[in-house]
Amino acid sequence: MAETWLLLQSGEGAAAFNMALDEALLEHAARLARPVLRFYAWSERAASFGYSQRFADVASATQLRPLVRRPTGGGIVPHDADWTYSLVFPPTHSWAELSASESYRRAHEWIGAAFGRLDVKTELAACCRKELAGQCFVGHEKFDLLWHGRKIAGAAQRRNRSGLLIQGSLQPPLLQIAKADWQHAMCDVAGLDWASSVKWEPFVPDCELNERAGELVRTKYSLADYNERR
Repeated sequence: MAETWLLLQSGEGAAAFNMALDEALLEHAARLARPVLRFYAWSERAASFGYSQRFADVASATQLRPLVRRPTGGGIVPHDADWTYSLVFPPTHSWAELSASESYRRAHEWIGAAFGRLDVKTELAACCRKELAGQCFVGHEKFDLLWHGRKIAGAAQRRNRSGLLIQGSLQPPLLQIAKADWQHAMCDVAGLDWASSVKWEPFVPDCELNERAGELVRTKYSLADYNERR
């Protein structure tokens, strides 16, 4: 049977807004009642960093600004040439019931299948190779996506009563592949290796969701008190 998922093309946004909208989507996941795939970009060169990272360590490790603390874990992610997406699942969805390792693997298998549709061969990392602590794209973790041995896709997750949020970044291969073609491939291959296929419905956030995202920008993600809290 086919599931209907929501597809959100939110375009470019400032660093604080990008994080705020992802958190707002997670908070509203149960109300939306369907998974959301969001593609988005950055209106400024920035870096995001994991919820538990120390700000001083991050600030000394990258020259990109602004720095914004993600609602998910992981390391420092540069947003100067990457492709970003998020996945949000309501708490009753099968993805929300997966282990963290399994949902991570499944997300990167999906991305790998999309690249395969574009004749780009990738593979999942079988084990870890850490070279510099705190840097997301230096070395790799198990189930990261590799191209010629180099990590090109990583993600971070957050699970709570509201559901599951996956925030992902791709450092695209050194090939002439358009981001739009990869996004189309992601939609085309969705569900091929899962229990059900996926039908896509375009999604535009409603007033309630937009207002919550704006509130999170003002009271959280744009504030030094939050981003530099530890």
